[in-house]
Amino acid sequence: MNEQFDRRSFLRGVMATSALVISARGVNAVTHLQRRFAPVNVARNRVIREVVGLRPYRPSGFVVKAERIGPKLLVHNYGHGGGGVTLSWGTASLAVGLARDFVNAKPSTRRTPTTKFAVIGCGVSGLSTAILLQRRFQNGPGTVTIYAKDLPPNTTSNIAGASWSPTSVFEPQQTTATFNDQFRTAAQVSNRAFQLLVGEQYGVRWIETLELLRNEASLQRELPGGNSLYPQLEMHRDPDRYFGFPFVRQYYTMLIEPSVYLPALLRDFYVAGGKLVVKEFKSREEILRLPESVIFNCSGLGARALFNDEALTPVRGQLEILLPQPEIDYCYLSSGYMFPRRDGIVLGGTWDHDDWNLNPNPEQSTWILDTHTEIMKAMKG
Repeated sequence: MNEQFDRRSFLRGVMATSALVISARGVNAVTHLQRRFAPVNVARNRVIREVVGLRPYRPSGFVVKAERIGPKLLVHNYGHGGGGVTLSWGTASLAVGLARDFVNAKPSTRRTPTTKFAVIGCGVSGLSTAILLQRRFQNGPGTVTIYAKDLPPNTTSNIAGASWSPTSVFEPQQTTATFNDQFRTAAQVSNRAFQLLVGEQYGVRWIETLELLRNEASLQRELPGGNSLYPQLEMHRDPDRYFGFPFVRQYYTMLIEPSVYLPALLRDFYVAGGKLVVKEFKSREEILRLPESVIFNCSGLGARALFNDEALTPVRGQLEILLPQPEIDYCYLSSGYMFPRRDGIVLGGTWDHDDWNLNPNPEQSTWILDTHTEIMKAMKG
């Protein structure tokens, strides 16, 4: 009995102590004591590769529109800037909707079992568009054909950091109300679609994300696509307790692993009877000579030359990839960004307009590593 009494007394004491801690410091303080953010080991000798990608950027936003050219319908879906992976299912849904309207418009163009669709490009936009076409117009094997010069893992989409957030997609002062509605719809549709793909099979997972800020006004800025798309959103103003930065926004979003995700989409496309042709197009006229009656232009930056879109420009981004660290279970955004993937820790933060150079820049390599070293010092503090 005495041993039992002592044990109960001990447990009561522990519970009382915990209650005192919660009462004195608040629940958030206890939560913080339990949560530890492991430091990223930023060092030049841990860099396993450097990669450069060119974002297809339009200051007025992406293009999703259809044009009738004789008996064919040409549907454009390109120019997503830094939001290509994030918005892929949303803009694909908008584009495929335009095809539905075309094939059902009147009896002479009504959909038949022989309807054929062509998709130009095998990046994330092309694959998403092709898969949605298969789902909505299931007319049998060969209905959808992808034509592309490059296939995964050699697409621009493979280089993306791929944290779910439609950032760097447009210049706010250059968009229209119609585009803003399109953007919101695309973000919401795509967010829901990625939620249904969370898991090992597609390389999609929820992850805690920290936006490290120096300006309090930034706390009031709406997150890209709307705050409702980012669960468990919290604001912090305690640099001693939260990462050494005066202001922090903390929330959850999804992280997509391109090396897993893109092959999974390609597999789904093949399983549903899709056909792929490796081909490089030199002109719009060559594309319009394809046998398919409905053609989707998902050529990314290639649309600049193929369809004479001078508003479409490259925005160069360089990434330093560090050895993987399994204990890093969060992302951060600041003067640079860090995304932990199984194939390496992704460090980025460059945004160079009208730069077509695909070679890593040693000065930018140094800047990226130095920037993230300083962020780690602040977070450790």
